[in-house]
Amino acid sequence: MAKQTNGKRIVIVLVIVLVGLAVAWACGRGGVQFGPVSLFMLCAVSAFLINWLAFVPANAAKTEHFYDLTGSITYLSVVGMAIVLTPEVGARAVVAASLVTIWTLRLGIFLFRRINLAGQDDRFTEIKADPLRFLIAWSLQGLWVILTAACALVIITGGQNRPIGWVGMIGIALWVIGFAIEVIADNQKSRFKADPENKGKFINVGLWSWSRHPNYFGEILLWTGMAVLAIPVLSGWQWVAMISPIFVALLLTKVSGIPMLAEKGLKRWGHDPAYQAYLKNTSLLVPMPPSRDAVSKNNYLA
Repeated sequence: MAKQTNGKRIVIVLVIVLVGLAVAWACGRGGVQFGPVSLFMLCAVSAFLINWLAFVPANAAKTEHFYDLTGSITYLSVVGMAIVLTPEVGARAVVAASLVTIWTLRLGIFLFRRINLAGQDDRFTEIKADPLRFLIAWSLQGLWVILTAACALVIITGGQNRPIGWVGMIGIALWVIGFAIEVIADNQKSRFKADPENKGKFINVGLWSWSRHPNYFGEILLWTGMAVLAIPVLSGWQWVAMISPIFVALLLTKVSGIPMLAEKGLKRWGHDPAYQAYLKNTSLLVPMPPSRDAVSKNNYLA
């Protein structure tokens, strides 16, 4: 039975890699080439290799402490590789690389500080005890980087240098708005959590009174902005890069984001009438003015 289970996990890793390489093959069509291989493909292979290399010491120590930090290093590495190895880098590519770098550094520092304060990530409590399950998590992070950064990488490596134009400006504006929402929401949550008076309470102040997950909305919006920035330079198979904002939205709303937090919230406060009212009166994702029946601003959502 153990061999059968391990076999399935190996298959999962292979499927993850094949999906990443398939997207890289499509997005690399018509772009910068290095012999028979596209630069996009080199970036995708590097994303997996970086995470597999980090997996080795992490598995030996049974720790997830540097998981998120490795994700940030992966983004910076693949974007840096794309910029350095692309012969002609236009303004759109510079903007795309800069935006990804800003987002990566901000999120990486935020998540690294959070894991240092928490001491551990509950997502890995059981996973890190099993090498193959742990390897799946690290492989998924490589795939996450490839899919999320797809539009940015196509902008840089796709071989099209065009003026940013009004479509590009709209994309940049969406990115800036989304980034601002994500940063503000994360900072509000961190300040609330740092206040001893709010221990064990749920938040419904600031942006959190307009949305139960404003940080996720900001994340989806900024990658949508990157996709809009990419539209004028996409052609043929490169349109597969539009999977980026779709993937981010599905990941956060259907897989590891909202569903996990919703389950956690119901376990902690599902019996609380105030929390029930918060769920009823507050938008799930898109920020909207709170209803008149919104609960009083004295609680905290972990």
